[in-house]
Amino acid sequence: MEIGNLIRMANRIGQFFDAMPDRPEALEGVTNHIHKFWEPRMRNELLGFLANHPDGDAGEEQLHPLVLEAVTQNRQRLTPAPRVA
Repeated sequence: MEIGNLIRMANRIGQFFDAMPDRPEALEGVTNHIHKFWEPRMRNELLGFLANHPDGDAGEEQLHPLVLEAVTQNRQRLTPAPRVA
């Protein structure tokens, strides 16, 4: 999937949870949503993008600050388990 599309999807999640008054709860909501509903290759692509662009800036697209913080804080939790052959 193209990173711009992933960023736009993640930003919609971020905008939804950004309305929550409790910041830790909002961060957990973003993390849980991405962990539960994004398939492993989507999470890997987002994490790979952030490894190369820690500021979340892809030029035309930038990660919502809440998403950037949630994914950065929960990188290990969002990293898919390796496939066993």
